[in-house]
Amino acid sequence: MFRLARILYPIVATSLAGAAIVFALVIGQVAVVPILISVAVGSVSALPVSWLVARKLYGEPVRR
Repeated sequence: MFRLARILYPIVATSLAGAAIVFALVIGQVAVVPILISVAVGSVSALPVSWLVARKLYGEPVRR
């Protein structure tokens, strides 16, 4: 499952970082620092998301 999560991470990270950049631009943050922060937030939040997607693809139940 870790291998699948490693494969999914670049796809998920790109999607989440892109969505975070769009959000930052929509709220009017056009400086470099807020955009870089949004990229970092998207990349870090992609770690658990890719792990959860990998678990769902393997059919393992997600514990709450």
